[in-house]
Amino acid sequence: MNDAISLRDIREDDAGEVMTLQRAAFVSEAQIYGSADMPPLTQTLEEVRWELRDNLGCVALDGSRMVGALRARLDGELLLVGRIAIAPDAQGGGIGSQLLDAVERRGAAAGAREAELFTGSLSEANIRLYERQGYHETERIDEGDGTAQVFLRKRIE
Repeated sequence: MNDAISLRDIREDDAGEVMTLQRAAFVSEAQIYGSADMPPLTQTLEEVRWELRDNLGCVALDGSRMVGALRARLDGELLLVGRIAIAPDAQGGGIGSQLLDAVERRGAAAGAREAELFTGSLSEANIRLYERQGYHETERIDEGDGTAQVFLRKRIE
């Protein structure tokens, strides 16, 4: 755990900074897949702002600089976790794990029994992180281009 990092609730007025962070974070994903045509890179500010309303997500701050963001929302007893974005120069320092832990606690307190997230099949580092955090693959959806969406779940009660 990185003690220099503080976590707080994600807020609608974070939209501009979250969008900038996610674009920087997802460039490496675009390189892996050979395409920048993915929602984290094409989303508008208004779409991000809308997603941050009534969200259980958190942001990670190093001083006043946002270095991580994670969105989550409740769907019945399922916590849907998405758009984990870590600043490129802060990746590998445990911020993603801190954000996941915090959001899972928030989801459990709100009544979630399981958390679900997904990533692309070529995103091996993401899959390793999620498995280290206790997530298990539940489904692969073939995208028809040699890749698949990989869905993973974890009990969080």
